[in-house]
Amino acid sequence: MKDIHTLLATLHRPRLLMRAARIGAQSYRREGHLPRLLGYGVLPRHGQALMRLIEMEEELEQHRTQTGTGYSVVRHADVLIAIVGEARELRAAQSGPQLVS
Repeated sequence: MKDIHTLLATLHRPRLLMRAARIGAQSYRREGHLPRLLGYGVLPRHGQALMRLIEMEEELEQHRTQTGTGYSVVRHADVLIAIVGEARELRAAQSGPQLVS
């Protein structure tokens, strides 16, 4: 099984969709964004949230490339925004607190 960082590094999507996700991730708020996508309740840890978001995104990508029916580019961008935002927060949490000299 691949780790989260490998999965994210191998994620290749249309340039415009990823650009929108990176721009949207600048204003990403976990507490507001995740419940809409994953359901309300206790928020999962970053790694668990990322795995669920990646599964959701894979389904959206299949709809985009194969069927096209029921595909929502807005929802796809929303999930990608959450993936980019969660990945940034996970990296920050793993690197630990930053000391300012």
